[in-house]
Amino acid sequence: MNLSEIASNIKLLAFDVDGVMTDGSITYDENGVEYKTFNAKDGHGLAKMAKNGFITAIITGRKNGTVDRRATDLRVTEVFQGVKNKLPILEAIMEKYGLDFSQVAYMGDDEPDICILEKVAIAACPFDAVDKVQSVCNFKANRCGGRGAVRELCDFVFDSQQESNK
Repeated sequence: MNLSEIASNIKLLAFDVDGVMTDGSITYDENGVEYKTFNAKDGHGLAKMAKNGFITAIITGRKNGTVDRRATDLRVTEVFQGVKNKLPILEAIMEKYGLDFSQVAYMGDDEPDICILEKVAIAACPFDAVDKVQSVCNFKANRCGGRGAVRELCDFVFDSQQESNK
């Protein structure tokens, strides 16, 4: 099966945040408040997936109120922050919706994501993901994290499903 055929079966798209939905930068103000910058095109891609019935999820190691706000704006279905071991969280989401790994795409950029990337149907990473992550991925975006990589994956899955429904 080629990747487009695999994508035609995807029901859940899950994402890390730092280095995937953002460029990986962490900015603090003088009071220690953390800020993140998100890409509007990535956001449009995620919102399109939610609008069209896909389950979307954020599973991230850090915790930040900005992520909750962005997830709400984009109608992200499941949000888990401050996660040390991401795989059990993904498995719980899959169980909740009656899915298996063949129906899941995940985008990550660093070593904590590898445990998921080795199991899902579409293992995706931004262009600037660390080498160890790139070596386990079957979808490598042409754009960097926080610069359109999320949108590339969303468009690929959406377009693959549109094509398979013709």
